[in-house]
Amino acid sequence: MVVKPKKLISKLTLLDKIFVGILLVVFGGIVLHAPLSVGLSTLFPSAEVLIKSWKEILMLLAGLIMLVILYQKKQFALLKSPLVLLITGYAVLHLLLLPIFPQGLTASIAGLFIDLRYLLFFVLVYVALTLYPTLRQTFITTFFVGAFVVGTFALLQVFVLPHDVLKYIGYNTSTIVPYLTVDQNPEFIRINSTLRGPNPLGAYAVIVLALLFAFWLRPGTKKFQRQGLVISVIALGSAVALWASYSRSALFAAFAALATVVLAMVGRKVSRRFWIILAIIVVVAAGALVAGRNTNFVSNVLLHENASTGAAVNSNDGHVASLRDGINQMVHEPLGGGIGSTGSASLYGSKPLIVENQFLFIAHEVGWIGLALFVYITFLVLRGLWRKRTDGLALGIFASGVGMVLIGLLLPVWVDDTVAIIWWGLAAIALAANAGKEKNGRKIHE
Repeated sequence: MVVKPKKLISKLTLLDKIFVGILLVVFGGIVLHAPLSVGLSTLFPSAEVLIKSWKEILMLLAGLIMLVILYQKKQFALLKSPLVLLITGYAVLHLLLLPIFPQGLTASIAGLFIDLRYLLFFVLVYVALTLYPTLRQTFITTFFVGAFVVGTFALLQVFVLPHDVLKYIGYNTSTIVPYLTVDQNPEFIRINSTLRGPNPLGAYAVIVLALLFAFWLRPGTKKFQRQGLVISVIALGSAVALWASYSRSALFAAFAALATVVLAMVGRKVSRRFWIILAIIVVVAAGALVAGRNTNFVSNVLLHENASTGAAVNSNDGHVASLRDGINQMVHEPLGGGIGSTGSASLYGSKPLIVENQFLFIAHEVGWIGLALFVYITFLVLRGLWRKRTDGLALGIFASGVGMVLIGLLLPVWVDDTVAIIWWGLAAIALAANAGKEKNGRKIHE
């Protein structure tokens, strides 16, 4: 039986409440970060950097409070788990590289925030849910409230509101464009909902849909089904958001995530005949895609290579060029190019650089050692989720994690604050399940 939030919070100390409250504000408010930061920055331009950094500031404050709480409760052993130590080592590597490859104060701080904020949030939520396990449902509910907001606004953008409605709160070419198109083709409008762009929106929708699918298929979903109307809006809104984002990487990731859920739950129960039929369907679908490559839908939405749309360089060429440059730089820079030398943080420096691959992005920031650490951290988290796959939350996050890795091959998926904080926060919630019962809190995963 889940303890109601009000009854639980009444048993916490004031410091506990502040700690948990900060995490819930970040976890729930992050889906509104883009419109709020743009709107407030438009009203208060002199405070733009401070406004955009609200979540990082709150997380740093929560980190300090966490240390005090752990000291008071004598639970510092929670920070000695292999995964937390690896994350700590990854952060220390960032700090060591700062003076070796200086990028300027602003670029370096922005780089640190982008590279480390979601891992810090993971640790904070894991500690919070290990100390207060009955708050699990509160965090999950907060996530779904955010998903309802994103999904509802996506539906409104597609079916009701004008496609440039976000311009009225300050969206423009110097902040966040209110919408995009597929290779400058106005027939295919790519919406943002409340996120920073269509690609992050597509990735976020993958997380939501994978979770809903896992909850739907798991045994004993009566409580889940009682919220039928709300869940239906979230599911429909997320599906529409995924489609209207026209993000090919997200569409592929969604297919992979949903397939992972099915395989995890019924894979061993499926007959060989089913797999043969499925293989035939895949082959036929691939053949149909090749045969229809010159149609308006396939050439624009799936292939992004309609030469008649007016785009000087299509997105395919851009991805290939970025991948080639990123690999070349990784090979020749084993220590990386410096913290803040890549992505949006590099815009504050003298040599802006965009790398459209999460792993090459990390390699360019912290070199081969940093990349190895991050890959191992990701592996440990996914392994921990897989071992808890009987839990619907863990299975959904594992499946969406597979999707995020696939997206990361084409885009720096963890650079987006909303997607990164949501996925890693949910992963922490799932891994913290029953962790409080483990001796001395030494294990962060099974």
